[in-house]
Amino acid sequence: MLELIKVVGMGLAMVLPLANPISTVAVMLGLSKGMSEQERRRQSRLCAYYVFAIMTVAYYTGQQVMSVFGITLSGLRIAGGLIVAFIGFRMLFPGDHPEDDPEVEQRLDEQAGKARRDIAFIPLAMPTTAGPGTIALLISTAAMMEDEKPFAPWVMQLGPVLVFFLSSVIVWLCLRSANTIMRWLGHSGVEALSRLMGFLLVCMGVQFAINGVLDIIEGYPLTT
Repeated sequence: MLELIKVVGMGLAMVLPLANPISTVAVMLGLSKGMSEQERRRQSRLCAYYVFAIMTVAYYTGQQVMSVFGITLSGLRIAGGLIVAFIGFRMLFPGDHPEDDPEVEQRLDEQAGKARRDIAFIPLAMPTTAGPGTIALLISTAAMMEDEKPFAPWVMQLGPVLVFFLSSVIVWLCLRSANTIMRWLGHSGVEALSRLMGFLLVCMGVQFAINGVLDIIEGYPLTT
């Protein structure tokens, strides 16, 4: 039992700084404007589910899946960066659409129901929370555990699942607090925060892509 507690503590200390639930809350605030409180709670819950699923799959089958499809960590970083940058541009330069008009929106609600904008998986769960850095950490940790086997077999099987579960619960609790923050900020505050987070997401996406390119350059054999 002490080994299990040690594994869970070490796992949370490794995963949470990379997952950074606080940054996920900021992105949630920027993207969830116009959503009802019920919908924001739904997105928070779905995000927690997705984070748990992504971490579990990455730890137990990440190496096999990436090798089957020929995906490298560099490619994962570049793809994640492009997605984040695209979402950031849309937040930074929102377009005006006729369907956003309140009267049109109300008529659409009455006729066909409002289409839900799902932000739980992209970008909240991936790549904001369980992004390329987190996935790379989990894959490398799984390989190390398989080689060294530092703990009892049942601890190495149960410990990671508990770490991923507790991490997703922490993410969910943080995102639930976004509803309170949303009420404090008001519409204008959320609008300003949305533009700010859009700019930061563009920067994050570009940095993800740069890191992926640098990985490729560092791994490229030099010729003399």
